[in-house]
Amino acid sequence: MQLVNRYATLPPRFYARMTASPVAAPRLLKLNVPLARHLGLDPEWLAGPEGVALLAGHAFPEGLTPVATAYAGHQFGQFVPQLGDGRALLLGDGVDEDGRPYEIQLKGSGPTPFSRRGDGRAALGPVLREYLLSEAMAALGVPTTRALAAVATGESVIREILLPGAVFARVAASHIRVGSFQYFAARQDVEGLKALADFAIARHYPDLAEGNAPYLAFFGAVVAAQARLIARWMALGFIHGVMNTDNCAVSGETIDYGPAAFLDEYDPGKSFSSIDQGGRYAYANQPRIGMWNLARFAEALLPLIAEDAEAAAAAVQPVLMRFPETFEAEFGALMRRKIGLATQEEGDKELLGGFLDLLMHAKADFTLSFRRLDDPDRLGDLEGFPAWRAQWEARLERDGGRDAARARILAACPAVIPRNHRVEAVIDAALRDDFAPFEALLDAVTHPFRDNPDYERPPTQQERVHATFCGT
Repeated sequence: MQLVNRYATLPPRFYARMTASPVAAPRLLKLNVPLARHLGLDPEWLAGPEGVALLAGHAFPEGLTPVATAYAGHQFGQFVPQLGDGRALLLGDGVDEDGRPYEIQLKGSGPTPFSRRGDGRAALGPVLREYLLSEAMAALGVPTTRALAAVATGESVIREILLPGAVFARVAASHIRVGSFQYFAARQDVEGLKALADFAIARHYPDLAEGNAPYLAFFGAVVAAQARLIARWMALGFIHGVMNTDNCAVSGETIDYGPAAFLDEYDPGKSFSSIDQGGRYAYANQPRIGMWNLARFAEALLPLIAEDAEAAAAAVQPVLMRFPETFEAEFGALMRRKIGLATQEEGDKELLGGFLDLLMHAKADFTLSFRRLDDPDRLGDLEGFPAWRAQWEARLERDGGRDAARARILAACPAVIPRNHRVEAVIDAALRDDFAPFEALLDAVTHPFRDNPDYERPPTQQERVHATFCGT
């Protein structure tokens, strides 16, 4: 497999060069064949011995230069000046069939200089979770990293108990994070900061390079991308769970699905992540935290914006303040489509808020309640629904009528999401070496708008998952 590593052309302080970390018995569990072909890769080679060895981090072809990248980050509001890829390797990058650049990274491939006493490995469960959630998000139209492969290592990892080890091969436009910039800003390394910004602009926003203020424009592009991304999360009931600045990608992609989950019943204060004890990253807090992360990004970029710190801060402030407007515009458009509207009127926000209030008080399922608006009789037992329905149907009459609304609802509201209890059941089966449930759930979540009664059902009280885990 021919990959170059453009990130490795940056100065040596940006990364650590790495060699393979052999494992006992690498075994391919799942290869994303359509994605491999789209990336211009040979699925047959990837599924063969050399390809599986590569995907496991077991052995690398001659000429490949994997690196572990350096970055910092605010973790639950506390700044850590050095984090870095503690269990990941950036293999290299290519260009897909659409002419877009991509990178391949291995997660769980062994220790690096950034491991901080960790083993650098991953357990099977978190690998399968990220595979399912990232591919579901891609099918839902959300910018995201993608799953290329899952490989078993034939070794165990020690967490609370011994668990089978695995490696996850993921694809991203890049793995550059807000924390990547914070790393150099914390060291007052303006030269490194500029080199990273120039690299990121060239990769993600090349049209900005020739402008009068490319770094300010770069900041604005990332603000807009993150605002639109988080609006999509919110419209789907998705909770990232660990929105640290080192998990905030400048490409505008969703990255790192450790404790991520989807809402079952609608609860704005819902948090699943076991490490988010205070609910900092709860569902309703995500827009506010997104803007907080971008404020930290602005602080890191200040030396590139202007020599005078006050002038730089004055320049970035109005750009940062575009976040709420961009988020509200995107979120409003997405949610209007979910209730069947194609146009915008004054009062639409209150109409939508009224429906969400009904869901919250009834503890109704977020995903299915919106989907069932295609046939509102199915919501007849939702307390307060008849009065809201009368207002809604009057609004629909001004917007093309019921039939047009039904088509919009079915196109905007998924029937299937990777529900937490389903993901946990898949992991439990995989730990018994039964991957049939994984394959079935993967098929269901990658066709999210297809009616699928077997996978639409919310959890019973006994099936309910109350906490998700990072897996590190």
